[in-house]
Amino acid sequence: MKIGIAILNWNGINLLKSHLKAVVDKSDECTIYIIDNNSDDNSIEYVRQNFPQIKLISLDKNYGFAEAYNIGLKYVNEDIICILNNDIEVTDSWLDPVKKKLRENTNCIIQPTIMDYNKREYFEYAGASGGFIDRFGYPFCRGRIFYTLEKNINQYSDDKIFWASGACMIIPKKIFYDLGGFDKSFFAHMEEIDLCWRGFNKGIECFSSTDSVVYHVGAATLKENAHKNYLNYRNSLIMLTKNLPLNSLLYILFIRIVLDIVSVIRYILIARLDLSISIIKAHLSYFNKANGILKNRDKSFKKENYYRINSIVYDYFILRKKKFFSL
Repeated sequence: MKIGIAILNWNGINLLKSHLKAVVDKSDECTIYIIDNNSDDNSIEYVRQNFPQIKLISLDKNYGFAEAYNIGLKYVNEDIICILNNDIEVTDSWLDPVKKKLRENTNCIIQPTIMDYNKREYFEYAGASGGFIDRFGYPFCRGRIFYTLEKNINQYSDDKIFWASGACMIIPKKIFYDLGGFDKSFFAHMEEIDLCWRGFNKGIECFSSTDSVVYHVGAATLKENAHKNYLNYRNSLIMLTKNLPLNSLLYILFIRIVLDIVSVIRYILIARLDLSISIIKAHLSYFNKANGILKNRDKSFKKENYYRINSIVYDYFILRKKKFFSL
């Protein structure tokens, strides 16, 4: 089974120097591609000089995560694609369990176990052991709820999940494009949840592969800041509008907006005015786009059973349930 590994890069030469050799050495029988978002830090020259076997896909500007992959993956020749962050450290035989799963079921999306690069016994924020959402679209993971990260003691096994992390996602190329690829309007953040939700509505399953392990630096890509907060809040509202069943859309959006207002107040109380403003800007941007999103909404069937629990916010902050098994 041939897999094309597609690594998106934008001014990530230091990350490439740290992690690319391991990807080359530990990914047998794979073709590796670098999709470069018009870097100006000599990333391309570094790859050309040190890894001539890697195929370079150079874009004319920074398209962000979503659109860059939509464009770049068209040049990947393999039927199976691994979307891989440039700040991921892979391990020996990391793709073997994935290949085994794909031989059993080719109509699925797979995520390996994503561990913290710096605290190596702990799951990492961006995906951990596979993702879910609550009724109001808040994401959480096996091994990570909000900022509480669990130690990996092999408490999770291979199982169905709702979404696979964009930090390391294995997906058949046909499924990716049949679903329309990532939504380019997201730019970055939550586009993988939106993609997997669209897949869920069309009967495509997501699985974790606990025997496949990678380590994620995480903060190297986009540190916690107002811009990230803006993208997360805006994209979450767009995702809900696109994917919710029509009969519950207005109710869920209303509750979600109320919860977001609570977040604005909370950030003001802890003197993070920048984050409060970012949420307000996210809502303004969303409402500016809302009519267009509704008009372009896919008219196909939307499943009701998309969420694992009613409210992760209530369970975590009120009931103090900090670990996945306590939900």
